Amino acid sequence: MVKRITLGDIDVEVVFKDIKNVHLSVHPPTGRVRISAPSRMSLDNIRIFAISKLAWIKQQQKKLQEQDRESPREYLDRESHFVWGKRYLLEVIEIDKAPSIELKHNRMLLQVRPGTDEQRKRDLVEGWYRTQLKEAVPPLIAKWEPIMEVRVNRFFVQRMKTKWGSCNPHAGNIRLNTELAKKPPECLEYIVVHEMAHLLEPTHSDRFKALMDRFMPKWQFYLDHLNRLPVSHEDWDY
Repeated sequence: MVKRITLGDIDVEVVFKDIKNVHLSVHPPTGRVRISAPSRMSLDNIRIFAISKLAWIKQQQKKLQEQDRESPREYLDRESHFVWGKRYLLEVIEIDKAPSIELKHNRMLLQVRPGTDEQRKRDLVEGWYRTQLKEAVPPLIAKWEPIMEVRVNRFFVQRMKTKWGSCNPHAGNIRLNTELAKKPPECLEYIVVHEMAHLLEPTHSDRFKALMDRFMPKWQFYLDHLNRLPVSHEDWDY
């Protein structure tokens, strides 16, 4: 069950779950506030808890709102594009051959047919990012399955406007945002481990955090690093 409370100009999403403790989180990039609370806890007590954390909430929101944002991409020459955390300058090559993308030194060479419009260029680049991610993920899953003693039945790569990744523990599936192909490889590995940990613990409970501490002691560092990187110009949360 989901409820909402308001603290001045701050809207708080309250999710009731079968858990013992209250969990407060502030999500990038806009600073969305979420509280996971035990099913029997009253909204009044949740409000009191949230008020006690108000200064911390505002501090976290200020950090996230000051985070760099990418400008909208127009797919023009010398436009910046990131691949695995490295910056490349786009070079559009119009030639009557099949479209392709190649990284060469500090350039991303986008080969398209003459007259190709912006939407088609966008589709080509986003498809290329999906391919990069699809190739990078299987070795990571193969690495972590024996360590974590879990099995990923299937993984999916797609453009996600609301989160870096997700997990369906019942089906044994994980989903990953194509934007991760723009981030450093260690950030992708962190998200893969994060979603695989949900196969053991579906919620972000203390048990989940203990699992992350066990498997990837520096996970908080990777999360903070990911959240400090420039995010898409679109508004989306994790």
